Amino acid sequence: MIKDDRGQVALEYLLILAISLILLVVFTLPLTEKSVENTLDISDSLDVNSDLSKIAQAVKQVYGEGQGSRHSVNVISKSNIKLNIADNHVSTTLKLKDGSNKRLNVNFKSSLDESSLQLKKGENVIIVEWPLGSENMVIYGK
Repeated sequence: MIKDDRGQVALEYLLILAISLILLVVFTLPLTEKSVENTLDISDSLDVNSDLSKIAQAVKQVYGEGQGSRHSVNVISKSNIKLNIADNHVSTTLKLKDGSNKRLNVNFKSSLDESSLQLKKGENVIIVEWPLGSENMVIYGK
C-alpha cells in the first residue's frame, strides 16, 4: 500500500501562507495609515494656501487700484478657519492629523488694519474694499 502525505504538505503550505499574510498586514497597515494621513494633511495645506492666495490677490488688486475699488472672492472651505489679517500678510494656523499645528502665511502690501476673519465650512464670499475718502482698506465676509 502506498502512503500519501500530499494532504499534510498542502495544509502546511496554506498555514505558512496565512501566517505570512497576517504578518504582512500587521506591519504594513499602520505605515499605510500614516502615509494616508500625511497625504491628507498636504492636500488640506495646499487647499488653505490656495484660499489665502486668492484673498491676498484680491487685496493686492484693490491696493493697486486705489480708493473707491472693491473686489469679491469666492472661497470654498472644507472646515472652519480663522484668518489673521494685517497690513502685510494674511495667515492661519492649520491643525494637522497628528495633532501638531502648521502656520500658513501669504504676504502682500496693503493699508489693511489688523483684524481677523472667520471662514465657515462651505462657500464664503470675502469682500475687499477701499472706501472713498478712507485711508484704510476693509475686508469682511458676506
